[in-house]
Amino acid sequence: MAGVFGMVRGKRECKERNSEQIRKSPAHHVRFYYALLRGPLPGFGYNQAMRWMFLFAFCLTAAEVKLGKPLTVASPLPVSKLLAEPESYVGKTVQVKGRVTEVCQMAGCWTSLADPETNKMIRVKVNDGEIVFPKDAVGKTAIAEGVLKKFTLTREQALARARHEAEEQGRKFNPASVKGGATIYQIQGSGAVLLD
Repeated sequence: MAGVFGMVRGKRECKERNSEQIRKSPAHHVRFYYALLRGPLPGFGYNQAMRWMFLFAFCLTAAEVKLGKPLTVASPLPVSKLLAEPESYVGKTVQVKGRVTEVCQMAGCWTSLADPETNKMIRVKVNDGEIVFPKDAVGKTAIAEGVLKKFTLTREQALARARHEAEEQGRKFNPASVKGGATIYQIQGSGAVLLD
């Protein structure tokens, strides 16, 4: 009988020694973290946990998109306030916040921001390649910064500008829509942030 009990004890010691080695092995850690990821919910496995972790990480990074140079002005002006007295801001660095209503569909070189309350709009234009506004940004809120510029256009210049815009946006152009010359204020953009 002693031999049989000795054999049983030997198997138990061997089993304990093996389980100790398994607990120290890297494979055990992988199984342990897999079990943690599975969680207490039935059917909530590794793949679902990884999808949720990826979605959470994506949401953290997708909260805002920074374009161009960092913003330097302390707080944005409403578009309506800027356009109410534009002459006092011409040549100065301004920052505005509004809803993106249009984006250049050819090169992403300009966007229009609208005041959410008054729907007054201002264009933010950048040099080609400096910033590329995402074409799917329409409807998002954005903060843009740059120098406010004033352009006085003759009827021919206004006509050419309207024709060019129509081509960029893929719209039909009606020359009769341009009645005469125009004074345009736009921001020569240096940086922007898409918020949502």
